[in-house]
Amino acid sequence: MKQLSSTAVALLITLGAFAQKSDGTTKSLINAEKEFAKSIAKNGEKESYIEYSSANTLVFRPNPVNAKTFYASQSKGETELTWEPNLAKVSRSGDLGFTTGPYEIGGSEKKYGQYLSIWKSENGKWKLAIDLGTTSNKPLAKTAAKFVEPKDHVAPKFLNEKEIKAGRDIILTTEKTLNTMLKTHGIAAFGGFLTNDARLLFPGNEAIDGKGKILSFFNGMVSKVNLKTTGVDKAIGSDLAYTYGIATIDYKADLRESFNYVFVYEKAADASWNLIVQAFVPADR
Repeated sequence: MKQLSSTAVALLITLGAFAQKSDGTTKSLINAEKEFAKSIAKNGEKESYIEYSSANTLVFRPNPVNAKTFYASQSKGETELTWEPNLAKVSRSGDLGFTTGPYEIGGSEKKYGQYLSIWKSENGKWKLAIDLGTTSNKPLAKTAAKFVEPKDHVAPKFLNEKEIKAGRDIILTTEKTLNTMLKTHGIAAFGGFLTNDARLLFPGNEAIDGKGKILSFFNGMVSKVNLKTTGVDKAIGSDLAYTYGIATIDYKADLRESFNYVFVYEKAADASWNLIVQAFVPADR
């Protein structure tokens, strides 16, 4: 095998770092995700996920598991996996963002679905924090892309552990309140916590966009939802956050099912926290 010069090796390392470079913009996050997709097409899932994951990244396969641990024991994995983000947003502090959109697995029997990836900036590079996908039929129409850039840049220079915990506790309290309201007011309680342009990812369905359509979907088949939060994180700039846990859903058809869920929250002008993305994947119990 031809040996690479030290200059060539340094260049490859530099290019790899640049591909994941985080500069606080949504554009840089989209670029990182495109390079991630190219890496999978070239190298397969195993190598790519290990490269783009941090020590604490969780992938839902279907239950949450550490990404590096999971992929270390896998073969090369899919290379015919393609996806295209059509909704993305980065926090004002530039340290947290998310992307979501349709994916497709090629081969003789194509498979389709919707994915949600949450990213965190680590040492100037975008790294996955959460990754999951729901299954669906082939999308009937293409959704127009909506990539939201931060309106400004707000990044506190120093936050101690007590302040970080206090910020996360606000999100936990919000979700606890949501769960209480779901018990007392039923599915209608989601209406007070969803943004107008919220998105729902639910197995067997294309992405459902808009508060009205999401409530209609839930009202049509769900009688009860109970949430058990197991994890939370929040941007240091205090405008984006996410939670994950187990959702027990009682259907109107006298059936109960457990799901892993990931919720993305954003802070409104009145300082309330509202759901911008909800994603559910079946739990293996």
